[in-house]
Amino acid sequence: MLLSDFSMFRVGVCSPELRVADIRFNTSRINEALRTAAKSGCSFVVFPELCVTGYTCGDLFYQSTLLNASVEALKEIQYCTETMKMTTIVGAPISAGGKLFNCAVILSNGSILGIVPKTFLPNTAEYYEERWFSSGNDTDIKTVTIAGEEIPFGTDLLFTALQDERIMFGCEICEDVWSVIPPSSSQAIAGATILVNLSASVELLAKRNYREQLIRSQSARCIAAYLYAAAGAGESSTDVVFSGHSIIAENGNVLAQTERFSFDTKICFTDIDIERLYNERLRNNSFGSSRTLSYRMLSFEHHEKETDKILRQIPQTPFVPGSEHEREDVCREIMMIQSTGLAKRLKHIGCKSVVLGLSGGLDSTLALLVCLKTFQRLGYDNKDIIAITMPGFGTTERTKSNSESLAKYAGITVRHIPIHAAVQQHFNDIGHDSSVHNLVYENAQARERTQILMDIAQQVGGIVIGTGDLSELALGWCTYNADHMSMYGVNSGIPKTLVRYIIEWAAAEEYNGEMSNTLHDICATPVSPELLPPDNEGNIVQKTEETVGPYILHDFFLYYVVRYGFSPRKVFFFAEWTFRGVYERQTIKKWLAEFYRRFFSQQFKRSCLPDGMKIGSVALSPRGDWRMPSDAVSTLWLNELEELL
Repeated sequence: MLLSDFSMFRVGVCSPELRVADIRFNTSRINEALRTAAKSGCSFVVFPELCVTGYTCGDLFYQSTLLNASVEALKEIQYCTETMKMTTIVGAPISAGGKLFNCAVILSNGSILGIVPKTFLPNTAEYYEERWFSSGNDTDIKTVTIAGEEIPFGTDLLFTALQDERIMFGCEICEDVWSVIPPSSSQAIAGATILVNLSASVELLAKRNYREQLIRSQSARCIAAYLYAAAGAGESSTDVVFSGHSIIAENGNVLAQTERFSFDTKICFTDIDIERLYNERLRNNSFGSSRTLSYRMLSFEHHEKETDKILRQIPQTPFVPGSEHEREDVCREIMMIQSTGLAKRLKHIGCKSVVLGLSGGLDSTLALLVCLKTFQRLGYDNKDIIAITMPGFGTTERTKSNSESLAKYAGITVRHIPIHAAVQQHFNDIGHDSSVHNLVYENAQARERTQILMDIAQQVGGIVIGTGDLSELALGWCTYNADHMSMYGVNSGIPKTLVRYIIEWAAAEEYNGEMSNTLHDICATPVSPELLPPDNEGNIVQKTEETVGPYILHDFFLYYVVRYGFSPRKVFFFAEWTFRGVYERQTIKKWLAEFYRRFFSQQFKRSCLPDGMKIGSVALSPRGDWRMPSDAVSTLWLNELEELL
């Protein structure tokens, strides 16, 4: 496959094996790394600062022998890029106009495209760069001559791929990114989606974390990929040590990094999602309003290599933390956001009681946990949390028992109000045959329950807490003016996969004994609205995921469709790659089509949502993140999906 078909771009950063001032050796290792990259399907590699000579040459930079050999080395690397069809950036000293510059040399397909001098020269502590080099700001030179060719020179150069103008990169060198306003910031504003840094950062105690944080931050601030290639342990250890800590970050996330303190060549690759960066910039008003400096644009040809895999992690559950050690912090943070939102609403209206329907399912369980946390923070009595269990035609003993157990161990007030007779009377009133189990049969139960909740809220002077989650809002899996409606929705910003994750955390960390056991069983219960009668053994018949599809897939679709605006083709490609061995292609296509159909057709329900707090980067409030006409059609998206197979 070609990554460009999905607007992705494979890149690498390398800390090569190095000998100080041994240019022939260094050149051979650089070219060897380029051949390794080519075998890995990568044709864009960044090397460290002054990697051709070694950063720690000191006064040897005054030697003509070193400088001349460095230029000859560039010719060898130039030839290698031609045979390998590569684009690479290496660090080398370049003399021009009677001055010496610490430069990034950009070579592509047998040509030197341009040379970017370092802007900020460190001259404190262990650094003495101003002894040998001049800043790129200290010259008006626009070109330099190398091997008889005029090469563009300056800090105002940007480089764009002929095949895709969104693949644009700019270069800075080491100290530049540590400055108050890094050159890469201006480069990003001018359109660079890839920011390159050739570095020779020394290793000090605790510097690793600071360096990584800096690279993460700059990539996030610039909404860009940041490729940081660092000098390795082969540099001189006269006074300091270099570790070769090379990093690739994308919009605040580290995608790959090399092993530190190795004397051998270390190289890592990853696939940058150019479309993701570009779309993120389109929706960022602050980025679009920034002032752009003037740059000279130079083009390069990207010779893409076919690959059979993606070199980046695409988690199956993008809303759920990927590592176990994050669970505690993430779940506590979510619970604090939810409880703060509800507490603010209760304080504002002077209310000390809440009402919610407790079904024994995931969503109402999380809503109850939020109410408990809120009342604890406000110092309210848990008895003023009024949970209503409303068994109907589809209620099973398992969910009924779990809801009763929750109420008992939480110490709240519980009321049991069966709805069979009231709904049957309603069927009689409207002339519906109760043996016909259609939408009327199902939704009449949902609306009866909402009526009960609203009326009891007035009885006790409380508000109805909405339990519906983000996944249900995306799919429209709620009954209009029934569970669709409440007085404050605490789960409206949390997708189903995350709801389950939080409850599992609460069962393990927040509660123990029977309360914990009940929470675990709720997580193990099939998701169901329980509006259709159970089977002869009393088991749930109506399983939501058999009707609308697996929530793990729908949450995956939701994330990439809403958060990043990806096309059906790309969402399908990501899902197929991520869920390989779990779901067949046709199954993924079926449920992705269902997602688009429901997402478009159910917007009218989202257009009149009750208030509820945003939790993560995806939200569907019509007053906040998602403004969509209720009569928009899904034809374009469904047609593209249909053409895939």
